[in-house]
Amino acid sequence: MTLDPESLLPDCIDKNHVDARLNDGHFSTHDLDYAAISGLRATHPNESAYRLLTVTQLVFALACATVICACLFLWPVGTLIAINAGTTFYFISAIAFRLYLLILGRSDKVAATSSPNLSPDALPTITILLPLYHDAEALPTLAGAIDRLDYPTAKKDVKLILEADDPETIREAKRLGLDHRFDMILVPSLAPRTKPKACNYGLYRAHGELIVIYDAEDLPERDQLLKAAAAFQNRDKKLACVQARLNYYNPDDNWITRLFTLEYSLWFDWLLPALSRLGAPIPLGGTSNFFRTQTLIEVGGWDPYNVTEDADLGLRLARLGYRVDLIDSTTFEEANCQTNNWIRQRSRWMKGYLQTWLVHMRRPDRIVATTGWRGFCAVQLFVAGNIFSALINPIMWSLSLFWLLADPPLLSRLFPEPILQFNLFALIFGNLFFILMMVMAPLKRGLGKLSLYGLTAPAYWLLTSIAAYKALWQAMTRLHYWEKTDHIISHAARQKRDDALNDHFEP
Repeated sequence: MTLDPESLLPDCIDKNHVDARLNDGHFSTHDLDYAAISGLRATHPNESAYRLLTVTQLVFALACATVICACLFLWPVGTLIAINAGTTFYFISAIAFRLYLLILGRSDKVAATSSPNLSPDALPTITILLPLYHDAEALPTLAGAIDRLDYPTAKKDVKLILEADDPETIREAKRLGLDHRFDMILVPSLAPRTKPKACNYGLYRAHGELIVIYDAEDLPERDQLLKAAAAFQNRDKKLACVQARLNYYNPDDNWITRLFTLEYSLWFDWLLPALSRLGAPIPLGGTSNFFRTQTLIEVGGWDPYNVTEDADLGLRLARLGYRVDLIDSTTFEEANCQTNNWIRQRSRWMKGYLQTWLVHMRRPDRIVATTGWRGFCAVQLFVAGNIFSALINPIMWSLSLFWLLADPPLLSRLFPEPILQFNLFALIFGNLFFILMMVMAPLKRGLGKLSLYGLTAPAYWLLTSIAAYKALWQAMTRLHYWEKTDHIISHAARQKRDDALNDHFEP
């Protein structure tokens, strides 16, 4: 069946039309497939990460590569010095911008949010999307967490979104009776096999005025829905989303969970509030984001081809003139406690940040027009810096090793004294500052006992660089591949699962 985007998509961007067509049977499964998978790409192709580079970007990249190769042929030493200086300058700029954010984030903009001044009947319905894939073991804990949310049951529109080719999770959901308690949606096995594609199926079936995603291992605080409803109460329609904080419930499992906790504390307690104070675009986390449903549909929903879908959506909302706020509520997750699993997860995030930056650099003038030069610089130094600084850091270490081992005459040719000092400053400043950030990160949460582990941050940054290079390779070879993160692998998570089975599902 061939679908006509011109006739289909005008209905798909109006939720009332979508609901009506679903209810009366006119909105077919083929229509829903098309809207969830191809809607954004068909209506706004430059907003989609379906392709890594547009023709214009590819031509520009080839032109730059040609110029660099010609310069290397004509002036090899001078060109290498220029590349070295430019790379080092960007590295220092990205680190300095985070230092600025750290200083700005010391006074937290996120104010305590009280419950909305509404009766239970007047509270907005909130659609809760629960996309899972090969996560049968996570179902008891997740379902228990949704049950514990302090919000009227009739106002919770829960969509359990499972993949049609995941019989184990489907069987477990039915065994626990979740197919009767929640609206269970089976996503067909169509490419791309990504979480944002699954979420789009839930989006076009949503009945809530607000919509939120929770991941398989999420444990949101009980009053989070009430705080989200309060954040939207009496606010103008330009407030499109509020982001809850994320952190971990098993920080003490091992070294990597401690560093992961430090990093998340830094990200959600310091850096994102600072970006909010600046009025800069906020790359959203992948969970616990509350959107106005109608606004989300109007901007095209999630990009099913982007593997860090909410970071992309945060920038898209900013470019379209919408605001994102933060709320004083935390969702606790299972910190990844296995190194290989952590690298798989991080490489997906890095690949998604590269996709997001390239998509939004297709029209950089629009970033400046809507967010100003501060917003533009934030995109270059924070969003792009997230992956490029990780790619550059091993190069800085390699250059330092070369400086220690190289023949002095060769060294003086490739690294004139000012450039050499610049390189050493970047390496020392960058890594010492990363240590400082990680040491300070847990202080707002009263987790000062973890600060000492911040001294080992350079080793953690090395792992991040490994993930970044893996992401770069996958961007060229497996652009839309979603590397699955294993959940319920820590002792704490397994214990929570057992407790949930006993409390909610056992007679």
